[in-house]
Formats: sequence, C-alpha cells, structure tokens
Amino acid sequence: MSVESLQAHSVQAAWSQYDAVDAGPTGLNAFLSVDRDGSLAAAKVIGTNGDLAGVPVAIKDNLATLTLPTTCGSRLLEGYVSPYEATAVRKLREAGAIVIGKTNMDEFAMGSSTENSAYGPTRNPVDRSRVPGGSSGGSAAAVAAGVVRLALGSETGGSVRQPAAFCGIVGVKPTYGRVSRFGLVAYASSLDHVGVFAQNVFDAALGVELIAGHDPYDATCSALPVPALRQSATVADHAQPLAGLVVGRPIEYFTEALDPRIRAHCDTSLERLRALGAEVRDVSLPHTSLAIPVYYVLAPAEASSNLARYDGVRYGQRRSADGLREMYERTRTGGFGAEVTRRILLGTYVLSAGYYDAYYRRAQTVRELITQDFERVFANGVHVLFTPTAPTPAFRIGEVSDPYDMYLSDIYTVTANLAGIPAMSQPIGLVDGLPVGGQFMAARFDEATMFKAAAALEYAMAAEGGA
Repeated sequence: MSVESLQAHSVQAAWSQYDAVDAGPTGLNAFLSVDRDGSLAAAKVIGTNGDLAGVPVAIKDNLATLTLPTTCGSRLLEGYVSPYEATAVRKLREAGAIVIGKTNMDEFAMGSSTENSAYGPTRNPVDRSRVPGGSSGGSAAAVAAGVVRLALGSETGGSVRQPAAFCGIVGVKPTYGRVSRFGLVAYASSLDHVGVFAQNVFDAALGVELIAGHDPYDATCSALPVPALRQSATVADHAQPLAGLVVGRPIEYFTEALDPRIRAHCDTSLERLRALGAEVRDVSLPHTSLAIPVYYVLAPAEASSNLARYDGVRYGQRRSADGLREMYERTRTGGFGAEVTRRILLGTYVLSAGYYDAYYRRAQTVRELITQDFERVFANGVHVLFTPTAPTPAFRIGEVSDPYDMYLSDIYTVTANLAGIPAMSQPIGLVDGLPVGGQFMAARFDEATMFKAAAALEYAMAAEGGA
C-alpha cells in the first residue's frame, strides 16, 4: 500500500470511528462541525512531507479556521466563519495534519464540564453518563474515543488538563508565550493558552513542538528557541531515567479535600518516580488556597472587556430592535448563556468605580505572590512538581449545579495559568473505573524537563501493565 493510500485510510478510519461514537442523538457530541469531503480530498494530495503527514486532527471551536465555523460553543457566533486562521492551526496544517472538524466546548471557554455549550453537552467516552471535563471537553473526548490522534484545546484555568484527566489521556498547557494565541478567541488574555491533547506523552510533546515558536502576530509570543520536545519525551535509560531529578510534592495540594483514592494513586506515582531515580521532596506553595478567588476575579474582569465586542454590530448575530441600545440588550441577552452572563456581570462589577482597588488590584497583587511561590521552589533546586490534576473523577452530567462547586474542580490547575508556567496531566490510574490524572508542572519554558518526567512515569506504568 502506498503512503498516500495509508494516509487516506487513516482519515477514513477517523470517519468510521466518528460515525461509530459521535454522530447521532446517542453519540458523544464531541464535534460541532466536520469536513468529511474536504478531509478525504486532502488525504489524497497531502504528500509525505511533515511530521504529521496525513494525520487526522481536531480543533477546539474557539480557534479560528478558514474552512469551518468558529462558534465558541455560542449561539451568538452560530455560522460565523473566520477570514483568517489561528497560527497553531496553520502550523499543524504545515506539518501535514488534516483537520477533520471543530470540537464542542463550554461557551466562550467558560466552564469545567462542557455542559455550558449552546449545542448540548459532550459525553465522556469512558462513561457516557458523565462529563468529559471542560471547557475543552470535545477535543478531549475526540482523542479519548480514538477519532483523532491529536487535538488542540485552550486553557484559561485548566481547560486542557482537567478534561484530559477526566477522559484518561494526556493534556498539555505550555508556558504562556510558548505558543501563539493569534486566532484564539480571547476569554482572559493574560491567562489564555493554546494546548494539546494526545493519547500518549510522545504525541503530546510532538504536538507542542510543532505549534510552538515565535509569531509576529502575537506580541506576547516568545522568541526563545523551541527545544526538541519529542526527544525529551523519549525514554533512553530504562533503568534510572530520572537520576538527578528533584520532584517537588506541594503539601497544599494533598489536603483532606482530595479524594483519598486519588491521593493513593498520586502516592504510588511518586513512589514510581523514586524508583526511576528521582528525589521526591515536600515543598510549600503557601498562597495556593487563594488561587480560586484570585482567578475568579481576574478572569471575569478580562472577559467582561474581551466580550464587549459581541454587540451585534461588528460580527456575530444581531437581534432586531427599534434603537441601538435595545439592539445591544437583545443581542447580548439572547446570545449569551447563563454562565457567560454571570462572568461578564462579575467582571464588570470588580472593574467598576469604587471596587477596582478592593478586588481587581488586590487580586493582581496576590497573583504575583502565587507566581513568586513557584519561582522560589524552582530556584531552590526543584525541577518539576507533581500533584493531582483534579480533586475528583468525572462527575455525572447535571450532578454539579452550584457554580462555586463547579469552580472548585479547577482548584489544582488554575495556579499554573496564574503563574504562566507549563503544566500537563497524564493518566495515573482508575477510581471506580474512571480515569485519574496526575499533574506535572515545571519552570517557565522548561517543557523539556516536564516531558522527560512524564515520559518516564508513563513508561514505568506501561511496564507494570498500566497499574
């Protein structure tokens, strides 16, 4: 069989799996739009150049594409097609990847379960009665269900790592500035990241390596060279691959709030890291408990500003009305869902006169303290941190109705976004048949060390039979 035939077969296999698991009223609902004809045609002409030549990929629906709508899971942008493409998507295409569709998400990336999508929730492939996590739940489900090998998501407070943990796959948030945000629809610009989902650490490292690098269209994108991350994710020394590595165990992440069964899996993973040659050391990140309140001041504040552009004038849907003010009100009231509305109102409040200093400015001060916590630990000889990714396994669809309880599902992930450091989740076991994720974090722009530790742990688990 020729290379071209193999590529066409790979894309056709993706569609066969899509038809089996995603389509129809009982499907996963991981995709919001697909391009079956275009992807099959592309597979016949893609050629053999590129690290992902002929590989089917999926894109979260808040990353702009030229050929498919970019709705952000919202009725407000239903049918909207971007006139330009996100840099991360373009780089995947240049590597030979074939985009088969755009994935479901919490509206404007605001949520932790993908239940806030205007197009219905995505279901977890492991247990369809449960959520896949959010806000990138569609991308996580597409990878976990075997429809695609690689998918792009986005993170503002854990929206790649938490669904990766819930679905039993690998999810990576690179350093802020490592990957261009050009073409990513903004939620909170100082916290937003483009991330990668994959079924294993090597593919995740390859995906990050391919989409990373300087972009003149994003002023926050770093010009630092991108290391060969796929090499870091390759285990060379099978005996002591982590000799000399110091792994920090933040005591604030191992409290009574953590499910004891998840804690047991984390403890076992730390023992594996010791057996691989690493030194495990307890460390303290004293401002961790303030991360959720800080995040839910800063992120809504930035969202209230970024989402002001959806007014029915510039692009997106417009509701008819007699006057301009009434048109604004009808468009935004009818277009935004409940969670987006809640966060816009909260963000507008904390930025308003008389409350800016009490909330927003104070939150920025504490954010800096959280960042300094990480810098201090890494400066004192710790190479990576290991923690749980989420405090519980995936919960049932409709089970969590209190917004505050939902926000707490990001309790272990928001700190990395606030500090801008790289972080990733990988499977470390099961609780009642549901996947559990372990999280690695590293110093800014040190994804290589993070992938080295993750690949070694993955190798050790595979050698044990995935225990």
